[in-house]
Amino acid sequence: MAKILLVDDDPDLAEACRMVLEKQGHEFSWAPSKDDGMAQIKKQKPDLLILDVMMDEPDDGFRMARELREQSCKFPIMMFSSISKVLGADYGVDDEMVPVDEFIEKPVKPDVLVKKVEELLKSKKRK
Repeated sequence: MAKILLVDDDPDLAEACRMVLEKQGHEFSWAPSKDDGMAQIKKQKPDLLILDVMMDEPDDGFRMARELREQSCKFPIMMFSSISKVLGADYGVDDEMVPVDEFIEKPVKPDVLVKKVEELLKSKKRK
């Protein structure tokens, strides 16, 4: 199946995602920070990236997504966040500010995670 990289500073979330995605047959890896995530991308060449918004810095996920798109990375990016609930602001997919393929509010239900991952992987194959 697909190689999926999660970049998120929450080890509990990472473990939950690992269990759900490996059960679906995917190869899962985790990086706890933007810098570790960028290094893992170069090594592993994931088929799908899942990013948190807030890690070491409040906008690490946004900055990472923009950097990757500027580098012409073509793999789908899904973003997790609870920032809308915390700040009361609505965020979503935006080619400049949030250049991702899917934006999902935390907490993410396992069935929603599986559905969105499969949709993004299918759309990648069509491109």
